[in-house]
Amino acid sequence: MIVYHGSYIEITKIDLTKCEPRKDFGKGFYVTKIKEQAEIWAKRTGKDHNCNGVVTEFIFYENAFIDGVHRVLRFDSYNDKWLDFVVLNRRKDSPIPAHDYDIVEGPVADDKISRQIDNYIEGKISREKFLTMLRHEEPTHQICFCTADSLLMLEYQDKNKDISYEISEIGESLLEKLILDNQIDEIKATDLFYNSGTFAQLADESTGFYLKTWQEIYEMLKKELKNS
Repeated sequence: MIVYHGSYIEITKIDLTKCEPRKDFGKGFYVTKIKEQAEIWAKRTGKDHNCNGVVTEFIFYENAFIDGVHRVLRFDSYNDKWLDFVVLNRRKDSPIPAHDYDIVEGPVADDKISRQIDNYIEGKISREKFLTMLRHEEPTHQICFCTADSLLMLEYQDKNKDISYEISEIGESLLEKLILDNQIDEIKATDLFYNSGTFAQLADESTGFYLKTWQEIYEMLKKELKNS
């Protein structure tokens, strides 16, 4: 998955010691899969530092969600558990983290929601009223990387990097296999591959498909051709 971090500078090396505490999911490095959201963050922090702000891209290796190595907590929507967790982290004054998760994913408490959270904490609004209000909010997304181990699942993406070589290498291996498996000539194999939806996704840098093995891409192509 391609994820984005908005800041006043490009982040090529992540230092968790520089991350601020008492955020939604605790102290950690935050990214989002919604580029427009990262652009808003970049614009805001850039304004604070008298610059335009920068969006840094990363590859997030999603197997971290299921590898059994990383402790993961995921919220698919605003709900009671999300609220309790955010309040827990925002109230934590101690340097000791409020939780021991490596990675936390879920919605964002933006400025408007943050004000309502403060009102909820202070007893000015009820839990029911707060959660009712959240049902009308636009979808948001964030992933917090809380530990050094979790950062191994992020890879900085140099915007100047030419991915054409990776795509070419995948294409060559895939075409050879396509020819052998289907007993067709190179012209036919080339036509099938380069006119496929699979190739379109591979050529789109934002999908991160060029980071997959050619075998994975080939399985996708086979499934597409079978269903066409």
